[in-house]
Amino acid sequence: MDNIIEIRNLHFRYDADGENPSEEILKGIDLDIKQGEFVAILGHNGSGKSTLAKHLNAILVATEGKVTVDGIDTADETRLFELRQRAGMVFQNPDNQIVSSVVEEDVAFALENLGVPYDEMRKRVDDALKAVNMYDYRLHSPSQLSGGQKQRVAIAGIIAMRPKCIILDEPTAMLDPQGRKEVLSAVHKMNREYGITIILITHYMEEATQCDRVVVMDSGRIILDDTPKKVFSQVELLKKTGLDVPQVTELCFKLRQSGIYIPSEIISEEECVNALLKLFN
Repeated sequence: MDNIIEIRNLHFRYDADGENPSEEILKGIDLDIKQGEFVAILGHNGSGKSTLAKHLNAILVATEGKVTVDGIDTADETRLFELRQRAGMVFQNPDNQIVSSVVEEDVAFALENLGVPYDEMRKRVDDALKAVNMYDYRLHSPSQLSGGQKQRVAIAGIIAMRPKCIILDEPTAMLDPQGRKEVLSAVHKMNREYGITIILITHYMEEATQCDRVVVMDSGRIILDDTPKKVFSQVELLKKTGLDVPQVTELCFKLRQSGIYIPSEIISEEECVNALLKLFN
């Protein structure tokens, strides 16, 4: 499987004058992401994870190093429009992304700006709304929707552009548990049924356990990059960097500290129950 994203020696600092240069936020990031992968990026506040995400569709451009998305150098301003068609971004607050007073018009907004013919636009809008289970709300006002529904509309607007990659920067941070469930279900469907590469910036560990791969950042560097089981087995390292682990993983860690042998790579309640049953039997 080919890489859709390639990051080489990425350094970034915000602009500052020569006498007082700003602190470096990203400090030599190297990262490859394959087409169709579902990758979570974790890190405490200030770790650089959102700054990294903004390099993937050229909201920010590297101070040093190179970022390539689907063969496009993100520093190439002549291809910026093309880049953002291939790598869409969804932010934390859906209200900041909704621009129209009718759901289907909001999803169509970017397509109108792209000059997509009406018949093609109509099909893309309907397909995108169906993909996130919002088709029945196509004539509603976004103001009538819940937070989770608004976020799904925002995702539909990106999907309608037919990107190869969607970057989600803490898309569930402002939602209640039901809203988080709705949004994550829609995102997993995009990945599973359409093969869209998903990069999920999150501080919810349970969301990360559902991904193919977890990347952990600390102080502008990548410190872990592996499957969820491998990453969350590093309980002490994660806690040292200010991160939690899934509750069930925490339980198993404390049981091992108490002298009860239980595997370290447990990230789901079902796995924990099975391990305890096996232990007691």
